[in-house]
Amino acid sequence: MEMLVLLGAVGGLLLLGVLVAMAFRRVVSANEVHIIQSARKTTSYGKDTESGNVYYEWPSSLPIFGVTKIVLPVSVFDLDLSEYEAYDLGRVPFVVDIKSFFRISNTNLAAQRVENFAELKNQLLAIVQGAVRTILAKSDIEEIMETRSKFGQMFTDEVGGQLEHWGVAAVKNIELMDIRDGDGDEVIHNIMQKKKSQIEMESRLEVAENLKLAQIKEISAKQEVDVESQRSAELVGLRTVEAQKKVELANQEAAQTVKEQQRVTKEKEMAVLKVQDVKTAEISKEVQIVNANQARETRVIVAQGELDSAKLSAEAQLELKRKESEGISLEGAARADAKQKMEVASVSAQIELAKEIGENEGYQKYLVTIRQVEATEAIGVKQAEALTAADIKVISNSSSAGNGIQDVSDMFSSKGGQQLGAMLQGLANTPLGKSALDMAGIKEESLHTSPVKKKSELNGSSKLNGSSNLV
Repeated sequence: MEMLVLLGAVGGLLLLGVLVAMAFRRVVSANEVHIIQSARKTTSYGKDTESGNVYYEWPSSLPIFGVTKIVLPVSVFDLDLSEYEAYDLGRVPFVVDIKSFFRISNTNLAAQRVENFAELKNQLLAIVQGAVRTILAKSDIEEIMETRSKFGQMFTDEVGGQLEHWGVAAVKNIELMDIRDGDGDEVIHNIMQKKKSQIEMESRLEVAENLKLAQIKEISAKQEVDVESQRSAELVGLRTVEAQKKVELANQEAAQTVKEQQRVTKEKEMAVLKVQDVKTAEISKEVQIVNANQARETRVIVAQGELDSAKLSAEAQLELKRKESEGISLEGAARADAKQKMEVASVSAQIELAKEIGENEGYQKYLVTIRQVEATEAIGVKQAEALTAADIKVISNSSSAGNGIQDVSDMFSSKGGQQLGAMLQGLANTPLGKSALDMAGIKEESLHTSPVKKKSELNGSSKLNGSSNLV
C-alpha cells in the first residue's frame, strides 16, 4: 500500500515537472536569435545556431537554473541619420541625411555589449554620427557636393573597425542621401547659384562660339555656292547655245525628212485608193451574184416548206379526226359499262339489304319501332294543330297534364266518338239532359239513327257559344 502511494506521488511530481517545463519552453522564430546567459555560459538559440532553436527560459530568480535573455534580430536592419548638422573644412554648416544597413554577425559578442536591441541601435547610431562628422570635417563643401558617392565608402571604412567590437557588420556602403542648408543658412543655395551662373556663362560662351563658327561656315558656304552658280551658269549658257544650234539643224533635217515622207505617203495613198476601187467593184459583183443565188435558193426552200407544211397539216387533221372518233367510241362504251355496273351495284345492294333484314329479327323490330314512332309523331303533330285551331277549354282531373291531354286526344278518336255518343244518349234519357240537348239543337231521334256521327257533324254540333267545357 505504501509502495502504491509512493509511486503515485512520484508520478504526480513527474507530471507536474512536465507541465512546468512546457510552461517555460520557448521556440525561437526564424528571424531572431535568443542569447541565453546562465550561471556558467552564454548560448545562442536560433535557426542556424549549433544549439538549435528550442530552450527553456527558467526564471532568473531560480538558483543554478535561472537564466537571462537578450533577443536580437538576425535579419538586416537599417539606421537613418536624418537632418544631421555637420561642418566642412572651413566650418561651413550644412545638414545631411545618412542611411546605413547592418546585420549582427556575432550574437554572443553583441549580447555582451548591450542589454537589448534598442541599446545596440543607439550605439551604432552614435558610431555612424562620429564617422560622418570626422570625414566631412576634412573636406570642402563643394567637394562633398560634387563627389558625394566616394564619401559612402569612406564612412563604411571609418566605422568598420568599430563595428567588429560590437559583433555587427555593414551589409553595404553607408549612403549620403542628401546634403542641404540648415534653417537660416544659404550656403548650399549660394553654391548652387554660383554653379548655375557658371554653367549658364559657359553655355552662353559656347553658344556664342558656336554661332560665330556657324556664321563663318555660312559665309564660306555662300561664297562657294556663288562661285559654283557662276560656273554653272557659264556652262549652262555654252551648252544652251550648242543645244540650240543642234536643235535648229535637227529641225531642218526633220522638216526635209517629213516632206519626203509626205511624198512617199501620198503615192502610197493613191495606190491604196486604186486597189480599194478595184476590190470594191469585184466585191460588189460577187455580192450581187451571191444575192441572186440566195434569192433563188430561198424561193425553192419556201415552196418546199409550204408543200411540207400542207402535207403535215392534212395528216394532222386526219389523225385528229381519227383520234376524236376513237375517243367518242371509248367514251360511249365507258359510260354504258359504268351505268350497267351502277345498276347492278344498286340491285345487289338492295338484295343484300333485304337478305340481311329478313335474317335479322332484331333489326326488323328496330325498323317497326322506328316507323311506329314516326307515325305517333305525325299523329301528335296533327292533333296539336287541330287543338290549336279549336277554341277548347280543357279541365282535367287526371293525375298529370299529359294524361289530361291524352284524354282530350281520345275524344277525337273512334273510341272517343263512341263514348261521346253514349254520353249524349244517357243525357237524352234524363229530363235535364233532354232539355240541354234541345237547347243545343240535337234531336233525340238523331241519337238513335246513328251511333256515331261524322266528324264534321260532331264538331259542328258540339260547339257551344264558341267554347266547350269537357270534364
